[in-house]
Amino acid sequence: MVKVSNTAKSKLAALMQEEGKQLDKTYISVGVESGGCSGLSYKMDFTPEMPENAELYEDNGVKVVVEKKSLLYLIGTTLEYSGGLNGKGFSFNNPNATRTCGCGESFAV
Repeated sequence: MVKVSNTAKSKLAALMQEEGKQLDKTYISVGVESGGCSGLSYKMDFTPEMPENAELYEDNGVKVVVEKKSLLYLIGTTLEYSGGLNGKGFSFNNPNATRTCGCGESFAV
């Protein structure tokens, strides 16, 4: 299961509104791909439809879909958002990561 913090939910809703999308009718697609300085990197996007070969989780009023091939890497992860001067943006708090890079965009398990 992937969780969504309150701050991430607020930012996602604001970004969707800017794009003319609605939180209750749009999925947040998250996954993992090869790359980054630690070996794997996160990816996230808005999608209007439930993708094939994905699992649906709903947390905090947000529909999150996770590619099945990424599921083992993301179980227990929380999507966070920080608006501060340092580290502004979305981040993944992933308990499965054994190592992360300095920017927080890639990880290893």
